[in-house]
Amino acid sequence: MKKIQFNKNSIVRRYLFLMGVFIGAFLLLAGILLYSFNELNEEYTSKNSQLEKKERLVQEMEAAFIQAFMDIRGYFAYGTEGLKKNALKQEPRILNSMKQLAEMEEDYQDQAFLNKVDDFREYYFIDVLPVTLEEYEKGNIEAVKATANGGATKKIEAIKTEINEYNKAVNDQIDANFNELKKIQTYVQIVFVAFVLVFLIVLLRITRLMFSEIARPLAGFALAANEIAYGREAVIEVEKDRNDELGVLSIAFNRMLEGIQENEQNLLAQNEELVAQQDELHAQQLELQEALEFVKNNEQKLSNRNELINKLANSLDKQEVLESAVLNMCPIIGAEKGIIAFIEDSTYASYGISTGGVKQFRDNLLFSGVIDRLKMERKPFATKRQAMEEEKGFHTGNLLSFDLYIPIFLSGKKLIAVMAFSRYDAPFDSRDMEEYEAMAKNVGIAMEKINIYQASEEARRLNQEILDTIQEGIQLVNTEGEILQVNKKFCELFGCQEKLQGLTGCSWTEWIVLLADTIEEADDFIHFLKSEVASQEKYPSNEVQFIYRNKEGKVFKVYCEGLFDGSTKLGTIFVHRNITKEFEVDRIKSEFVSTVSHELRTPLASILGFTELMLNRELKLDRQKKYLSTIHDEAGRLTDLINDFLDIQRMESGKQEYEKKQLAVLPIIKKVIELQKVQSEKHELALEFLGGLDIVIGDAGKLEQALTNLIHNAIKYSPEGGKVGVVVFEKDGQVNIEIQDEGLGIPPEAIDRLFEKFYRVDNSDRRAIGGTGLGLAIVKEIIQDHGGEIRVKSQFGKGSTFTISLPVSDCQTDLA
Repeated sequence: MKKIQFNKNSIVRRYLFLMGVFIGAFLLLAGILLYSFNELNEEYTSKNSQLEKKERLVQEMEAAFIQAFMDIRGYFAYGTEGLKKNALKQEPRILNSMKQLAEMEEDYQDQAFLNKVDDFREYYFIDVLPVTLEEYEKGNIEAVKATANGGATKKIEAIKTEINEYNKAVNDQIDANFNELKKIQTYVQIVFVAFVLVFLIVLLRITRLMFSEIARPLAGFALAANEIAYGREAVIEVEKDRNDELGVLSIAFNRMLEGIQENEQNLLAQNEELVAQQDELHAQQLELQEALEFVKNNEQKLSNRNELINKLANSLDKQEVLESAVLNMCPIIGAEKGIIAFIEDSTYASYGISTGGVKQFRDNLLFSGVIDRLKMERKPFATKRQAMEEEKGFHTGNLLSFDLYIPIFLSGKKLIAVMAFSRYDAPFDSRDMEEYEAMAKNVGIAMEKINIYQASEEARRLNQEILDTIQEGIQLVNTEGEILQVNKKFCELFGCQEKLQGLTGCSWTEWIVLLADTIEEADDFIHFLKSEVASQEKYPSNEVQFIYRNKEGKVFKVYCEGLFDGSTKLGTIFVHRNITKEFEVDRIKSEFVSTVSHELRTPLASILGFTELMLNRELKLDRQKKYLSTIHDEAGRLTDLINDFLDIQRMESGKQEYEKKQLAVLPIIKKVIELQKVQSEKHELALEFLGGLDIVIGDAGKLEQALTNLIHNAIKYSPEGGKVGVVVFEKDGQVNIEIQDEGLGIPPEAIDRLFEKFYRVDNSDRRAIGGTGLGLAIVKEIIQDHGGEIRVKSQFGKGSTFTISLPVSDCQTDLA
């Protein structure tokens, strides 16, 4: 038993008072030290800045003197006026530096230095330099040398020495100032260390006081509590007049000890009762754990079953369904491994079976009698056998394997697959066979659903491929205007080839905007589509159609038909047909009829008019001859027109005959040019041969016809006259003939269609120029039938160049 004495004062108040005094004294002395250090540092900085400025000013004066000396010497050496001016500019710099240095004057040494510098400045810049410059400019070099040798040089060296000594004195002051600062900082550091040591001693004293007044009593409490914990007695004696915290705590501790001793007996009695209850609870806990394990097993089975049902119901992937079936059924029926294999194809899924085991099972499946038994009994069955060596693992004794075979029927009739499972711990219970059979039926239903889906997908794909082969745009929409199906041609027509799958399911507002962006005057087109989608007329009296033009200039005809199931409208089929060629043919026919009518009417009118004059009037012989000549010319025009029609017809039908032989093209070109010169006096026709061979295999008459058409066109479409040139040259085994003119030229948009039959450029400048639009088409057919090609280059308003290329003949013969 131990007795512990305590002080009577309040521990908390005393501790707070001591710590307050300690912290206050620490902050006060620390502030004094920091303030003193800062003042010393500022004093050093100020003094050092002033000394550095002195040093800089002295260096500037020295640099100015040296600059002046060097420039004057350079001036005397080279006579450069700029050096003289620069030397004279140094005096103001020196005066400015002296002025600043005078403001910082501190002692007689500074005053003496400034006086010497000023004396030298007056001597050099006022007394010596002007006289020397004057002598130099007069050419009296000897006088300049005499001045230098007469003491000027010595004074310069003296002032340099004076400046250097003063500069050294300033540097010495800077160093002395720095050393003084270091000395003071050392004193401050010593004071700071002493200050820290004093406060550490004070802190140690406070800590010792707290230890004696708090730590020791608390140790006594801990010792007493430990004695009580081990069941031994402990007493804490406290002075009666002690009212501090530890005194109150000791009284409370003694009261608590009495309470603990009083309650100990009660706790012992209750403990015996609790031990008995604990044994009973332990037995109940074991029962609950067994029940919980059973519930968990059932929960896992239900989870596997739900996952299996979910896969069977939601997946349309055959392999995924099979893998899910075997993976989830193994834990449901308690099997270590399992397989599901189709009878008529190689599809399978397995769990816990090697590749070799799968192959063995599939190879023996048809000959093991399992399939025959399943077909006959149409229900699952189980077998028992000795486990094979590879199945035993580390087991050395006999090991039984229990196998379960479950049939899968399609539509409840045809056996399509077999499920086999194996386990080693216990046989399969015959009471669970109905459950296994039900799960197999679910798998069969899932397989049937997948087969139906695959068949429908195949039918849909075939239907889409059939639609894609149709060369018209097919579009099926429902009664709300939503697209149900389109074909590839529809996407090509409207520039959305990449969106074939994406268009299916598009709403009215989505796809109508897509179509409207590609169509001219889309409002009428949209109105037509909208009215037909909303129409409930099952059998319209007339075919419903609409013609529109897209922004590329192509013409389309869309016709539609309602799709009905009885009297209920399911949707509308729109067929978009490209009728650009038919539309263009109709337009060309109209233009052709108009052109031919004009081309026929003009010569016929002349023939009829002159014939009527000759029949009804008495005419002089020369006039009759003139009229007959005109009638002959117009008849020739009609003959040429008819011949053009016949030529193009024979060429298109492949019935045009050619008398091809080896010939030179230059004589043909010369002949055509001579004939055309007679018909045009405003044009200058010229032939230029650049060398090479001009021998080809061809029909002279047809080549002459082609060249005549091209040269005649060059003249005809140059109404203001100008030069028409024909250039002939050989290149890369081809005879090239270029017909160049300076006429109207061809618009860029017309070049691609220039050689089409009946095509004429629609331009106001060309309306007055006659023609049927057959000439260039005939030229192209003739040149292509000769194994050549024709090209055109043109600048609108500045002329055109047509180029014919014909293969050079390999063999050469005498053509004379």
